[in-house]
Amino acid sequence: MRTCLVVDDSSVIRKVARRILEGLDFQILEAEDGEKALEACKRGLPDAVLLDWNMPIMDGYEFLGHLRRMPGGDQPKVVFCTTENDVAHIARALHAGANEYIMKPFDKDIVTAKFQEVGLI
Repeated sequence: MRTCLVVDDSSVIRKVARRILEGLDFQILEAEDGEKALEACKRGLPDAVLLDWNMPIMDGYEFLGHLRRMPGGDQPKVVFCTTENDVAHIARALHAGANEYIMKPFDKDIVTAKFQEVGLI
């Protein structure tokens, strides 16, 4: 079974994402900030990361940089999921190694479409 690490400081967002992704046959790991997400990745890289931008301790952008520098860290498909919607943020995320970008709020159709675009479904 494929794994997805859901990284968001909102427990509500993590719960919604978990329901959607479990429906798409993903096993879900959760982290409430980038630091905890990095620890989870050191234990074992997921197939996908659904990543918030604005979080305490370590934000999504900083986490992504650390992930992509890890051995094998270029493998997980990373989909940013955030309220940051200006072109500069999107370009910065994609340049840092994100594979796709989802705007909050999101639903099952949006997540499914983006995960299909990056080859996860």
